[in-house]
Amino acid sequence: MAIACVNTRASCGVEAPEVTVEVHLSNGLPAFNLVGLPEASVKEARERVRSALINAGFEFPMRRITVNLAPADLPKQGGRYDLPIAIGILAASEQIPANSLKNTEFVGELALSGQIRYCQGLLPAIIAAKRQDNTLILPLENRHDAELVGYHRVFFGSHLQSLAAFLLGQAPLPELDSHLEWVSEAAPESEHCLSDVIGQYQAKQALEIAAAGNHNLLMLGPPGTGKTMLASRMMALLPTLSYEEALEVAAIHSVAGLDIKPQHFLKRPFRAPHHTSSSISLVGGGSIPKPGEISLAHRGVLFLDEVAEFPRKVLDCLREPMETGEVVISRAAAKLTFLSRFQLIAAMNPSPSGDIDTHNRATPDQVQRYLARLSGPFLDRFDLTIEVPKLPPGTLTQASAPSETSQEVAKRVKRARDIQLARAGVLNSELSGKQLKRFSGLSEADLIFLEQSVVKLGLSVRSFHRIQRVARTIADLEQAPNTERRHLAQALGYRAMDRLLARLSQQY
Repeated sequence: MAIACVNTRASCGVEAPEVTVEVHLSNGLPAFNLVGLPEASVKEARERVRSALINAGFEFPMRRITVNLAPADLPKQGGRYDLPIAIGILAASEQIPANSLKNTEFVGELALSGQIRYCQGLLPAIIAAKRQDNTLILPLENRHDAELVGYHRVFFGSHLQSLAAFLLGQAPLPELDSHLEWVSEAAPESEHCLSDVIGQYQAKQALEIAAAGNHNLLMLGPPGTGKTMLASRMMALLPTLSYEEALEVAAIHSVAGLDIKPQHFLKRPFRAPHHTSSSISLVGGGSIPKPGEISLAHRGVLFLDEVAEFPRKVLDCLREPMETGEVVISRAAAKLTFLSRFQLIAAMNPSPSGDIDTHNRATPDQVQRYLARLSGPFLDRFDLTIEVPKLPPGTLTQASAPSETSQEVAKRVKRARDIQLARAGVLNSELSGKQLKRFSGLSEADLIFLEQSVVKLGLSVRSFHRIQRVARTIADLEQAPNTERRHLAQALGYRAMDRLLARLSQQY
């Protein structure tokens, strides 16, 4: 009897738990049994591995072969187990030395000819192998994934023959350079500049505040006033990702089957789903859970245009992830957690007719029903809500003073973010209640003023804290040591939705 053990990695969301492939050859009638909770795609590995070994010139043992994928309670799916199973059979039949498999992990799908094929979603496996400092053997076509991680103990196989020669010490395999020369901290150039937006100075200022403190922003305005243009300019104001943040983003995209180009590795994601999107496409899910749009927007921006057209139950699914920064998806196959720390930018019309004061096409009752598509708890998650009004006559044709470019605003945003991270270790939107009380710098009189304002406007306790966070960001943009009354007053001015609802309640 002969036995061999080969290490590999499973795919469980953005995690890659270790799996041991145990291959046992015993006497008896020839058979190939695969156990350890394999799904259909894994069970089919029996035929792929048999043909691959024979066509690659190896001997397929005519014995009773038992392959166990441990741990047995972890579901296994996909063709990534083909290569470790084949290597285990070769080691158990003494066609390759078993000691060459120590501290080495194998992942890859096999063609019937013995070629090693590309596998989707291997980035988490590479990150996990790097943490344990194990040697990793991957398909050559997955070289791009390894380049993102920059782990030097990765080798690439294109065929079983060349891989066996490497394990026998007869020939080298292609390996990864130990340094990523293309990673740059320079901000990526954007074709969208804030100076392209005509007028809308208050909206531009609100956009700068939202970028500086990572605050959620809702824009109200008639069609054609520049709401979508403003949202698209947000990306040029945000700093690049750190290397650790970029790996988080890349791992999520890898699991979702999306590739990140090297030149976009440090660029923050921008996701803009259509208003017909379902809750599963937005939050994630499926029989085999996959990340949704909110996870694909992790560390970036999720833009919901015409947010009032989204089904209310779909929008309410965002409430918990916006608070916790993650989404937990439970299915019969697995319970997975995906990171979803995104910044929400939304735009909508103030009424079903587009403009609340145009020819009285919509009654106050109709406008209220339209705005009621957004639940109160969902609206409560926005730190800033602003009006983006129509431009005054003559604005488009008359000469105007040069507007600030995105690069100029981005420098102030970066400086304010550095102040926040140096002070509390997090951005202002992520400050806890204790941290807010410690770092806001508000006097007792200013807190009483804010509380009276919140009570008068009928706002929630959550809004009481969010207004403080926005005021703290405004102070940071001015490099003021403490938050002052004028900062609070400006933050209270960014409550356009509350004013609109109050006005409608008086009319109705």
